[in-house]
Amino acid sequence: MASERKATADPARSLAILWRTREPTSRTAGPGLSVDRIVRAAIAIADAEGLDALTMRRVAEALGVGTMSVYTYVPGKAELVDVMIDTVYGEMPRAAVAGNWRARLERIARDNLALYQRHPWMLRAETTRPVLGPHLVGKYDHELNAVADIGLTDVEMDAVLTLVLGHVKSAARAASEVVDLERETGMTDGQWWQSHAPWLERVMTAGSYPTAARVGTAAGQQHGAAYGPEYAFEFGLQRVLDGISVVVAERAAAGQPG
Repeated sequence: MASERKATADPARSLAILWRTREPTSRTAGPGLSVDRIVRAAIAIADAEGLDALTMRRVAEALGVGTMSVYTYVPGKAELVDVMIDTVYGEMPRAAVAGNWRARLERIARDNLALYQRHPWMLRAETTRPVLGPHLVGKYDHELNAVADIGLTDVEMDAVLTLVLGHVKSAARAASEVVDLERETGMTDGQWWQSHAPWLERVMTAGSYPTAARVGTAAGQQHGAAYGPEYAFEFGLQRVLDGISVVVAERAAAGQPG
């Protein structure tokens, strides 16, 4: 979906809608139709059924208008998804976060994880070439302020955010896959683990893979499944922050200005 969207979206049209440089009207849609209403309806469909279920016709049906009325406000699905992403970014908290830089980055990580949990379709829709809407720019500015006073260069500040948010997205994607597998197979991770346990015990007790047997058993017992999304997120986040702390300490020791 991401490559398809970027191949067909018109950036100029997306930006015009995102920054509301124009607000078109439709004579046939009746009163009350707007870009905001269309986008909210689209987000609701994607939240409930996923991005593949989203079409301009589905949005029009949800709003009780003709499909061409929707096209009057948004030129196509690609541009619509651009605006949906930026709109969802507007849900992110903007209040200053108390505490040191580590606490601030932890809060940012958890807020972004919560966003993916509310809107899992974002994991497919986001790309490394985002359309720079007002909410994305505001989000970026807010998150940069979490590390603006810890001695990093501007490029390092950007890289720190990229590192933290990359971990969040990876963890969110893995957790989403667990949910998808449960829905597709009708079997939870715990049930999968239990069904495979007898076979694994026979293989592992043969003694050929002693380290895998010990570690795999410990992890399975800890998580009650083959994989623990929450544990992986928390463990990984702390290790990412540990790594950043090394850089912060080096900059402080060198007396480099931020």
